[in-house]
Amino acid sequence: MSARLPVFPLGTVLFPGLVLPLHIFEERYQALVRHLVGLPEGAPREFGVVAIQAGWEVAQAGPPGRAAAGLAGGEVTLHEVGCTAELRQVTELTDGGFDIVTVGRRRFRIAEIDDAAEPYLTAEVEWLPEPAGPDEVADMLAARVISVFRHYLGLIRPEQEDISEQLPEDPTVLSHLVAATAALTVADRQRLLAIDDTPDRLRAELRLLNRETALLRHVRAVPMPLSELAGLPAPN
Repeated sequence: MSARLPVFPLGTVLFPGLVLPLHIFEERYQALVRHLVGLPEGAPREFGVVAIQAGWEVAQAGPPGRAAAGLAGGEVTLHEVGCTAELRQVTELTDGGFDIVTVGRRRFRIAEIDDAAEPYLTAEVEWLPEPAGPDEVADMLAARVISVFRHYLGLIRPEQEDISEQLPEDPTVLSHLVAATAALTVADRQRLLAIDDTPDRLRAELRLLNRETALLRHVRAVPMPLSELAGLPAPN
């Protein structure tokens, strides 16, 4: 099943269920917000958030009203898999901009992108499958991810309360939360978003969390000697 969506390129990855606040100051995306607000009551007010592979979030100087170019070429190159952002709250600002609050809803893959139909990008997208129903393998992997994630959080946030008590039990929801909150690169997060199967995503997160935990242990256990610090070049 496919649909046409407005597309918002960002330097971050959005996951289903995660909150994403945005400050809208570019005219083309102000037009997007006005379009969503003006939809009939009950219509889904959502747009696609897609991580930028190369290029800029803010449009560079060019012909007025011209959106960034498509999936590969022009000003920005986008990843193929994104997540819709559902508009939950809109605050209009005196300068014509907006502060909005959105929540990630559903994943999609871009089939075709259009930079001419509207001031902002639009794309033909295909919805990606989400698991439904209980899965014993996912449940088992989720328990392992929670254990490793708890230890990881203890290393990076030792002064904070035990966040793991607030972690969701649903394996798919947990997989999205871990992917969004762990200190991962955009590339790592993008790979996790593109995985359709929850057990496969949880397995990938176990590998990433074990990698990050090992790095944190190494950094904390083997501090740089002061004698080496004395030999470093002074900052400019």
